[in-house]
Amino acid sequence: MVDLGLPVVPSVAGRPDNPRLVDGFGRIATDLRVSLTDRCNLRCTYCMPAAGLDWMPGSQMLSDAELGRLIRIAVEDLGVTDVRFTGGEPTLRKGLEELIASVAALSPRPRISMTTNAVGLARRADALRAAGLDRVNVSLDTVRRERYAELTRRDRLPDVLDGLAAARAAGLTPVKVNAVLLRGVNDDEAADLLRFCVEHGYALRFIEQMPLDPQHGWDRSEMVTAAEILELLGAEFALTPSPSARGAAPAERWLVDGGPADVGVIASVTRPFCGDCDRTRLTADGALRSCLFSTTETDLRGPLRAGAADAEIADRWRAAMWGKLAGHGINNTGFAQPDRPMSAIGG
Repeated sequence: MVDLGLPVVPSVAGRPDNPRLVDGFGRIATDLRVSLTDRCNLRCTYCMPAAGLDWMPGSQMLSDAELGRLIRIAVEDLGVTDVRFTGGEPTLRKGLEELIASVAALSPRPRISMTTNAVGLARRADALRAAGLDRVNVSLDTVRRERYAELTRRDRLPDVLDGLAAARAAGLTPVKVNAVLLRGVNDDEAADLLRFCVEHGYALRFIEQMPLDPQHGWDRSEMVTAAEILELLGAEFALTPSPSARGAAPAERWLVDGGPADVGVIASVTRPFCGDCDRTRLTADGALRSCLFSTTETDLRGPLRAGAADAEIADRWRAAMWGKLAGHGINNTGFAQPDRPMSAIGG
């Protein structure tokens, strides 16, 4: 495990002759998160204002061909084995099935997943599976219709529940549910969310609220911590540590009442897992980010549109990841929140 003290930028000059996305602390990025759009059809209170944001102009976004080329370079030249499509809401991207099919046709074929709010998933789950999508993560913070409408400013919970069921029926499994608990808002629903997921065969993952809101109004004191989440769940369920190796997975997992169902907690703030991070990120406008909380980015769209060869793009990607910091630094004095909100970075 890497020491997560003050982040240090390693010397790029010392990078080994390794074609993969190695960084100066011995980590290798094999998981690519690809944001397809910054747009969303929900307005979650902790993610964006009611009126939405100033969306990225279409001319700035990568085309399907540009996205496909960058993903191909990542898989064939840089050793990426997992591709996760995110947003915004990735199902708002036109041609999604065709893009997934092109990635599924790569050799070696990467595992392909998607994080979605599932609002429009019910009518597309079969087509997405046929295109090559392996599984989905669905963002869902409550199973109460009125509360869902308050949290998301949209009355779409029935559509989300239909989307979850359709994903399971289509074989997009394991279907994972990502939930954020907000103090005084839905923190009374931790056990209800877990009970719902266990009964329906979904894998629940609670995520600590992170400082990625566009208003920059995140308040640590209002965050429901991993310890609190486990205490809330422990009042109604018997939780025992999962015997499965965690590896680079962000979630710590516990068996629920002896299993086989489990529940995970992603404690990015109170229990950072930066030392085992294996992720590299690409925004919808072609910016490469070595960390979710990076305050700097590497432009890949410019060289791409200027006619750069695959080898040049790959070298630029390798150099950016070599400079990855030891940790995100949330718990350090002077931590600076990224300028881009979560919807523009991709989860």
